[in-house]
Amino acid sequence: MSAMEPPALWPLVERVGARYAAAPAWSRGFVRGKLLSDPVTPALLRLAAGWGGLGRLVDLGCGRGQTGLALLLAGLAEEVTGLDLDPAKIRDATEAARDLPARFAVADLSVAEVPEADTAMMLDVLLQMEEATQLPLLRRIAGAARRRVLVRAFDPAAGWRAALGSAMEEAGRRIRRDGSHFRPMPLEALAAPFQEAGFRVQVAPCWGWTPLPNVLLVAERADS
Repeated sequence: MSAMEPPALWPLVERVGARYAAAPAWSRGFVRGKLLSDPVTPALLRLAAGWGGLGRLVDLGCGRGQTGLALLLAGLAEEVTGLDLDPAKIRDATEAARDLPARFAVADLSVAEVPEADTAMMLDVLLQMEEATQLPLLRRIAGAARRRVLVRAFDPAAGWRAALGSAMEEAGRRIRRDGSHFRPMPLEALAAPFQEAGFRVQVAPCWGWTPLPNVLLVAERADS
């Protein structure tokens, strides 16, 4: 597919946000705020537009589904499948996706089968999983993605950003008490399963205005 122009962010966020009218007020605010403030949103829109779209997209750890729906409403994805462990978030996503080519389901990514798709996307999920489950999940993703994989990850070697981000993550875990883990994988280990499966891998900063050590890994099949 040929390159496209990325959409203007504000009008797109309003379109996405309007679909969450039936969600709790906090969820509605989160969806809009996350899309507007997270540096990954414009980064994904630019990349997807440059590729001419992401085709069939699977969003792993989709939360309320706002990122996948933004790509869908922007014409940058043909259909979306989202998986997340939280049933309440999946309910919000399912209601918001009414009449769109999107489906959302509750799934434990540590054991779930990854649906085949043109593009697999996983944002800010891996570091919260048990260490022993991370590499097997990455290998399942590499086997399911036909064209490319997008992973937003935490770089534990990013100096002061990593130190600050680690402190924030640990504080958040203590406050939430949700049983989440904090096991950020070194970027070389994160890239290895995709390189072994024949993907070309690039990693670039994706922290924008924030002090966090977030990066975006882009893995593309050599024949795509």
